[in-house]
Amino acid sequence: MTQEQWGQVQQTLLQTVGRNNFKNWIEPLQFDNLSDGVATFHVPTSFLGNYVSQNFGDVIRYQMSATGADVRRVRFEVADGPAKPSPKPAAERAAPATNGQAGPVVHSPARTAPRDDLLPAAPLDPRFTFDSFVVGKPNELAHAAARRVAEGGAVTFNPLFLYGGVGLGKTHLMHAIAHELSSRRPDLNVVYLSAEQFMYRFVQALRDRKMMDFKELFRSVDVLMVDDVQFIAGKESTQEEFFHTFNALVDQNRQIIISADRAPGEIKDLEDRIKSRLQCGLVVDLHPTDYELRLGILQSKVEIQRAQYPDLVLADGVLEFLAHRISTNVRVLEGALTRLFAFASLVGREITHELTQDCLADVLRASERKITVEEIQRKVSEHYNIRLSDMIGPKRLRNFARPRQVAMYLCKQLTSRSLPEIGRHFGGRDHTTIMHGVRRIEELRAQDGQIAEDLELLRRTLEA
Repeated sequence: MTQEQWGQVQQTLLQTVGRNNFKNWIEPLQFDNLSDGVATFHVPTSFLGNYVSQNFGDVIRYQMSATGADVRRVRFEVADGPAKPSPKPAAERAAPATNGQAGPVVHSPARTAPRDDLLPAAPLDPRFTFDSFVVGKPNELAHAAARRVAEGGAVTFNPLFLYGGVGLGKTHLMHAIAHELSSRRPDLNVVYLSAEQFMYRFVQALRDRKMMDFKELFRSVDVLMVDDVQFIAGKESTQEEFFHTFNALVDQNRQIIISADRAPGEIKDLEDRIKSRLQCGLVVDLHPTDYELRLGILQSKVEIQRAQYPDLVLADGVLEFLAHRISTNVRVLEGALTRLFAFASLVGREITHELTQDCLADVLRASERKITVEEIQRKVSEHYNIRLSDMIGPKRLRNFARPRQVAMYLCKQLTSRSLPEIGRHFGGRDHTTIMHGVRRIEELRAQDGQIAEDLELLRRTLEA
């Protein structure tokens, strides 16, 4: 097959897999040669080779064969050797559908590869690197900790546990660590996957009587990365296996990196012994973004959009407006900017405040700030430097009771929850207790300047 014929195949693949998939995964392939029925391609990274092999290998072989070439297998090579053998037929792979958060297993060619039928099938996102991660005060510690682990040196804290709400950068940092490790330490065997995939692989191994293969795969890695670990809460058998896997890796001084949507101690139905293990390392909270961080993210994304829409004019103040109005979720913020640029390009207009409000009316309505009871409790406990469990718990010591009443007052003022609903969030207290707490703070607010100052500071922080 000639380079010209491969060019024709590329055009067909563009129509088959779509423009985005083509640009990300097919375009970087460099056709080398076709020999003895094996088509060889050069790829820039093993990540890309692994993903193309598993997801597009069959369609590439089919389209090449459609030109009359004898192609029975495709293989992908990086500079230092093969990225991965050609994929098994789809029926043998039987890859599960996932929620899009799972990642690949990355392993060094020099090591014995684990069994392919137990490997996760989704790729790392090439966009999620440390270079593209915008650092601000809310995520500064998490970024520094992730950087430290990504250096691939001696294990200093194990596990690294990252937690925070949706769209705050947990998965971005997980992917960035995996990318950096593969670059710095290609000798390491790094496994990244979601907790959902861990459970699926465990169930699959039980069903197929391949538990020894499963144990060998997950207990022989150098770095284990599990995203959204709260998913295994309440699933007893999966938690049991995760516990033993965790212990085996820690005993071997292997690095573990975990993410979740809340702190270990706050994950309901997660076994206490697992909570205890997860709290033994460094637990880092990715706080909700502040205005400066959101503006920085928008400014970095504008440069990417301008490469695609070089002629569009962006009016002053638009980014500042978006950073103020869309404050809860970075993914929504980025999606709004992408939509805004695409809309302005289609209608051929400058991106003004008026255009922004028309184009993003639904997003702006949905992004109205909604403060939750849980957020108020967390902010108040942080402000008074007490544990969240002590503030919610039954202790009546003044050190806990006063912050508890402050939180009750703010819940009444800043949320639409009823007094009984607020009481349920404070350890099942009844509505009269909540009412008493609210009245007490109202009295103290008029008498105690420090209480009034605390309330104003907390209110501004929560409404930011």
